[in-house]
Amino acid sequence: MIRNGKYCLPAFTLVEMIIVLVILAIVAAIAMPLYTSAASTQVRTAANMVASDLEYAKSMAMSTGMNYSVVFDDSNESYRIRDANGDVNHPVHIGAKYVVNFAEDSRLSKVDIVSAKFDPGSKNGVRFDYLGAPYAWDGSSANSLNNGSVLLRAEGDTLTVRVEPVTGYISIE
Repeated sequence: MIRNGKYCLPAFTLVEMIIVLVILAIVAAIAMPLYTSAASTQVRTAANMVASDLEYAKSMAMSTGMNYSVVFDDSNESYRIRDANGDVNHPVHIGAKYVVNFAEDSRLSKVDIVSAKFDPGSKNGVRFDYLGAPYAWDGSSANSLNNGSVLLRAEGDTLTVRVEPVTGYISIE
């Protein structure tokens, strides 16, 4: 391009450059949290699932008058809900047992069950009685719960689901 008798390269105005930079900044601000928070979203979702399934087992024990247990298998990244007769049927997926496996669920594939501790020797299980009180469950006998927690991790993010003794209050930390 020739301007005032001199050859000039085409260029952008300062206003055009600022508009492009603002658009790039907005796109980066939206995209970056989505990229970095996949693991934190998965671990938060998994913690909410564990907490709600513990609440489900507790409410079923209270409403039916039967003991309900949640048994964790941290080596297989899974847990199941059981009653006195064995595995419970899932209330939504008719005919399926109530088993949650993080490794098989693509929405939770980054989540690991690091540990599930409901007092020493409990085989990673908690049982709720007809009053909703939690007990450490070893597969054959139950003892009053002193400490109960499930530690979940996805990449660098960790959350702990706690079950309080006596009351069975469930919280996420």
